[in-house]
Amino acid sequence: MALDLHTVTSRRRTDMVDRLTADGVLTDSLLHDALLRLPREALLPHAYVRVSGPGADPIDWRLLDGSHPDDRREWLDLIYSDESILLQRDGECLDALPRGPVTGGHMTSMSTYTPATIEALQAMELGSGQRYLELGPGPGVSLALAAAVTGPGLATGVERDGPMAAFAQRNLKRLGVGAEVIEGDALEGHEARAPYDRIHSGIGVPCVPFPWVEQLSPGGRLLTTLATRTPSWPGQLLVTRTAAGTVEAVLRGRPRGYRPLLGYRWLNALDHRARIRDAPGTARSTRLTPPPDDAYGFWLAAAYLAPGLVRDFQAETMTIVAPEDDSWAVAGPDDGTVRVQGPRDVWAELEALHTRWEQAGRPERYRVDLRDSSGSQHVTSDAGPKALSWTLPPLAAVPRQAP
Repeated sequence: MALDLHTVTSRRRTDMVDRLTADGVLTDSLLHDALLRLPREALLPHAYVRVSGPGADPIDWRLLDGSHPDDRREWLDLIYSDESILLQRDGECLDALPRGPVTGGHMTSMSTYTPATIEALQAMELGSGQRYLELGPGPGVSLALAAAVTGPGLATGVERDGPMAAFAQRNLKRLGVGAEVIEGDALEGHEARAPYDRIHSGIGVPCVPFPWVEQLSPGGRLLTTLATRTPSWPGQLLVTRTAAGTVEAVLRGRPRGYRPLLGYRWLNALDHRARIRDAPGTARSTRLTPPPDDAYGFWLAAAYLAPGLVRDFQAETMTIVAPEDDSWAVAGPDDGTVRVQGPRDVWAELEALHTRWEQAGRPERYRVDLRDSSGSQHVTSDAGPKALSWTLPPLAAVPRQAP
């Protein structure tokens, strides 16, 4: 006897929560209960699957319609997996999308994969009765979870993309969680309902928009990704306002982060992959053993202090490219050599930075000073003479999307 959809999805939620708990990702009891209660299929009624391989242009996609019996199993497998869910191409209207194959376009909205959502919401230390602001909520999955914890009428999202804002609001209303999505510029926050006890940004920004800090209440917490030119080494910034009103901000390297705001261009190693494979460069000895992937404090510093680099994580050994300088370095593996190519000695820069990082005490966290009246935001590892330090780049104007 075939099970009804409600029973199937209820089991899927239980399996997902059990998996996240067993993996040590889900530790908060309030979020645990919210995940069990929230039918995420109502917020993710369709999903794009990429058919083309890397580098294809135009890209071939296939749209899964969760209401169609031929798509349902694959759709459920996807939305209850730990994968990111692709939802929108080129800012398209999301009403009545045709299922099946489609060619061209680039993804403009997606749902963050579940472990990252859970980690972010747990870092926020959500609780009942808190006023919550979500910046760039997309389809509203994290917003709905937050609303389930804080209570109805306290969770607000600000979404720049009009079709996505309408899509999320319609689905959230059907769920009845008491969250609202407002179309607007997320960089401005939402002053009408400020101040907020918790502010979470689902978009990466190069520095912290002043309205976000201004709208944070005493005792409040703000969490965002700091976007750099490279997707390889993101930073997560936690801003707190003390009960006395003092603002403190701590930046840490992370294995992953949110996509940057619209118009922000990431560097890409893909165009150099074939050339590097055919001619990896001139071999030389190196005193630097390739730093481990989890040396997040070092790699975060590299994103700022050796700018213009991006890592090819698909390469067999550590490969770091400076695409705009047509240069690269291919390390090891573990034989004391590195191959370098191009006018920029990428590996020499990393060697020098690694020495500075060790002299600074191998920092894993950095303080960010948000108090400069000129608007500059300064980062430092500590107050010592050998501290690593830099200034965050300013916000740039975000282009309007075509109607």
